[in-house]
Amino acid sequence: MSRPLPALACRPLARVLALLLLGALLGVVPASTASAKPGDEKWRTRVFARVPSPGYPAYVHKHTNGRVYAGTYVAGDRQRSRVFEWSGGGALLRSWTVPDQRLGADHGVQVANQTKDGRLVLLETSRRAVLTLDPATGEFEKVATLPKGSVPNYATWGPKNLFVTDYGQGTIWRVRRSGAVDPWFSGPELEGVAGFGTTGIVYRPRQRDLLITQQTTSDGSADPTSGSLLRLKVAKRGPGRISTLWTSRPTDLPDGFGIGRSGHIYIAMVGLTQQLVELTAKGREVDRFPDAPFLGENGSRIPFDSPSNATFHGTTVLVANQSAILGNADHQAILRVEVGEKGKRPHLPPTATFRPRG
Repeated sequence: MSRPLPALACRPLARVLALLLLGALLGVVPASTASAKPGDEKWRTRVFARVPSPGYPAYVHKHTNGRVYAGTYVAGDRQRSRVFEWSGGGALLRSWTVPDQRLGADHGVQVANQTKDGRLVLLETSRRAVLTLDPATGEFEKVATLPKGSVPNYATWGPKNLFVTDYGQGTIWRVRRSGAVDPWFSGPELEGVAGFGTTGIVYRPRQRDLLITQQTTSDGSADPTSGSLLRLKVAKRGPGRISTLWTSRPTDLPDGFGIGRSGHIYIAMVGLTQQLVELTAKGREVDRFPDAPFLGENGSRIPFDSPSNATFHGTTVLVANQSAILGNADHQAILRVEVGEKGKRPHLPPTATFRPRG
């Protein structure tokens, strides 16, 4: 994203309107009656938890301790971002206020991952910082800073180091255990249009690759308002070949995703279509929910409103409902959607930690 917040809600209004106009010109915003699948257990949607002020959750992290965490990606100029902790059943337990944010700048925080010893890995946008938060003590620590112009968005542990997507610069950064940061991959495949850039990233150890979601495409291979799911090989000496597994519909804006034990990939569409998409491991689209796009009617009391991720929790995925365009606080919640399978365990290598600073 052009403004340093990895969420559609943080985008300047002009860019949101530009995307709406593009969608209208392409004929992808017809009047439509969205429909859930009330007769199916799969896709049954319930409210897991509401997200208190400042709201705007953009990703949900399921911790190895069984608890659930999310940060707030948008805050008013006088509000600091917060990190929330829920029980596995959705009861709000605690929250922490993020220190040292630049309140005069766009600011937000993403609970992007965790370390092997249980600290949360946070991405803070006003300082382009990688932080850790120890839930046992409430202690925050800055471990790395990305270069000027970066918009840290999502993160995954690779074979040894942390990989972070950059919504603003079309780069995947490698953050070493020492806190050193270096550019690991960049290319035209990660260049978006109108500021809609690179979002989710997950490392698959068996395949030795990274799956990456890209919201828009500027390389001429597809409609520019269509996004993609990319596959980037991880070789011993650096990045390998990058390829496109799947191309989205116009204005989908693919965001965060989760991978099931079957290998199927569940991606949230944060754009106009307001859907979850299910793909096979090879990128073939097999289902969308709800059937009809745009209204987000999912059968729960809170419709999809900029759904931003799909994190496995049992046989369901937890979806951060961001309400990015409308800013409706009543819709800013975590929804729980049944998908009928458990997820693959996220990769957490023995090196998934940072060396103490100082």
